[in-house]
Parts: sequence; structure tokens; C-alpha cells
Amino acid sequence: MKVFKFGGASVKDAAGVRNVANLLQTVGYENTCIIVSAIGKTTNALEDVVKRYFENEDFEKTIYDVKEHHIALAEELFENPVDVSNEISQFFDDILSFLRRNKSPHYSYVYDQIVCCGELISTKIISMYLNSINLKNDWLDVRDYIKTDNTYREGKVDWKLTEENIKELPTKGLYITQGFLGSDPNFFTTTLGREGSDYSAAIFAYCLNADSMTIWKDVPGVLNADPRYFDNAELLNHISYEEAIELAYYGASVIHPKTLQPLQRKEIPFFVKSFLNPKEAGTEVSKGQPLEPKVPCFILKRDQHLIRLSSKDFSFITEDKLSGIFNKLYDYQINVNLMQSSAISLSLCLEDKYNNLEKFAQDISVDFGIQKENNVLLYTIRHFEDQSDNVIPKDKELLRQTVKETLQIVVKG
Repeated sequence: MKVFKFGGASVKDAAGVRNVANLLQTVGYENTCIIVSAIGKTTNALEDVVKRYFENEDFEKTIYDVKEHHIALAEELFENPVDVSNEISQFFDDILSFLRRNKSPHYSYVYDQIVCCGELISTKIISMYLNSINLKNDWLDVRDYIKTDNTYREGKVDWKLTEENIKELPTKGLYITQGFLGSDPNFFTTTLGREGSDYSAAIFAYCLNADSMTIWKDVPGVLNADPRYFDNAELLNHISYEEAIELAYYGASVIHPKTLQPLQRKEIPFFVKSFLNPKEAGTEVSKGQPLEPKVPCFILKRDQHLIRLSSKDFSFITEDKLSGIFNKLYDYQINVNLMQSSAISLSLCLEDKYNNLEKFAQDISVDFGIQKENNVLLYTIRHFEDQSDNVIPKDKELLRQTVKETLQIVVKG
């Protein structure tokens, strides 16, 4: 089996869906499992529904708008769109029904039950479209296969049960299922974290002992820099698993950090290719591949926060104090992307996905003095050279750290 993953940008409109069909006919689709994300910006819109629901604002109009967008897509793709339009309407009726009867006050639980509909709808449309043009396939509900604990929005995969489920699939045929989703022991929907569709594809590749996994993107492969922020980006033709994990860890947007580990365990080759030019080689990530050529790789992470904690009594930042700080960061679900310590202070560059930074700061201020700079930028340069940091504005620099071949610089936003 092969595993293909298509993101939301590849199926954002009718032309994109038709292009997926053409791509499959070009590169072959026999014995393939396809993982698909929600269409375009659907996830963002459904996140807004959840936000409005908890703020007691009108969320039904947003639901209506998203439904009409999907129905319009179906009307472009199908000569007779009645059946698929009914399927789409049923999904959105289920969203409204859930929100009207829901009694749970837990944001993350409600989030997962609503946001999952984006992937379920997109895969239904694509599966039905491919069947309508004689690309015969089976639609799977991924929640029957990927099982997790009940950590909503960051579900932890039960690998034993998930592997048992996926191994029940026949090894021949064309399957279409959803990225990003799983279900807990009570069959409530869970999600695997934002951008978790790549991880879903890796889970299927691992459990199917796939020959290869390919992520189809709107870029030619893995570049040494994001062309939106850096000039003269270069394609990296071959990367080792280790180097790809390093790039993912520091925030390279083309690869999800959790994606690579299951692939590396079974040495499954992983490709990043362009859905616009599917015959091009793209980037291969596999065992023993060096970074060729060994050029500097530039990564930019936005929406970071720099805090400096200092001992109020000028005592040393000792192991017990560090332990207390990091336990609180864990409790508040705040990620640390850089740390730098001195005898009496600790600087941290943080990512606050769940908007808990102010609570953390208030809590930690009981024991530490705190200085905070919000909305900073974190630049990471792998394999940096003497002039590599010329792309970074020196007059805005707040903190710099070098570890072996990696340079990280925090600058004002």
C-alpha cells in the first residue's frame, strides 16, 4: 500500500478536487490510502463557531455560510448534486443538533465534536466525486480506526488498538479517509492537534507497513526556507529522518513534528511533492540520506512570547526552581521553544496555543520577578554560516543563542 495525504489547499475549490483526480490518474492510485484535510479555511470557520457558541454569540450564520460553501462546491463538481448536497446538509444539521443539546462546559471537548466535521465533509465530497468518474474507492470513518485517550484537541494515540484496527483493512483497493481525527474509548471524537493530518497519514503508513508515504503540497518539496518570508529558497532533494526531525522540531511548516517518528521506526520512505507538478521528484526523506547540499535552513516562528524570570531574593535558579517553573508550563500547556539561563534569571521563548500565558505569568509572579515581551519572532538557522543572520533585523534583536550548527534569534515583532 501507498499513503497519500492532501491538505486543505489542494482541495480548496472544484478545480482543486478535479486536480486531485487528475493527479491520481497520472501517478497511479492502485492500493492507495488517501488522507484528506478539511477544504480550504473550513477548520478556521468551525473554530469560530465554537468560539461564538461559548461567548453566547450568533454561531448559526457561520454554520450556514460554511454549509452553503460546500454545497456550491458540490454543484460545480456533480451533474446531479442532490445526493451529495443531502449528505452535506446532514453533517451541518448534526452540528446544530449537538450544540443545541450539549451540556458540557469543556471547550476542548466541544471543539473536537464540531471541528471534525470539516474533514468528514471534505472526504465525503471527494470520495463521491471520484466514484462518479469511475475512480472506485471506499470512504472510511477514521474514528473507527485511530483510537486515542480523551485528551481533547491533543489526543494521544493508542498504538496497539489503532494498529489492530488498521490491519483489518484489505491491502488492495483505494481508500479515502480523514486526517486530524480519532476517537476516545467512549467513541467521542478527538483531534490530534492542529496540522495533525500529516500525523494521521504517518499512523496509517506505519500500521499498513506502507511502501511509501507522500504529502502533496503547493510547493515543490521541502525548501531550505519559507518563500513567504525569505528570498531565494532552495529545494532540498534528499534529507535524512534525523535532519527532517530537527527541522520539524524547530518549526519547519512543511512537516509536522510528530509525523516523522513512526515513519523512521519502520524506515518507510517519505516524499513531499507538488500537487501542481506531480511528476517532479520533490523531496525524499529516508534512512541515511544526508542534507544535500548542506545549506543553511531558515525557519521563522511567529506569535511567540519572550519572558525573563528572575529570583526576587537574588538566589540562584537551581534545579528545584527550574522543576517548579516547567511543571507550571506543563500545567498551562505552554510550549518552550528556546531557553537561556544565568545564575539568577531564566529567559524563555514561549508559544501559547491555548491563551494561558497571562494565567501562568500571574501564578509564577508569586515567586519570581517577571519581564515580558509579547508577539516576538523566533528565527532558527540550521547549518548557519558567517553571513546567515544578515536576513534578520539586528536593531530588533532581543536574544541570541547558538548550539552547535543551530542559531536561534528572538526579535521584536
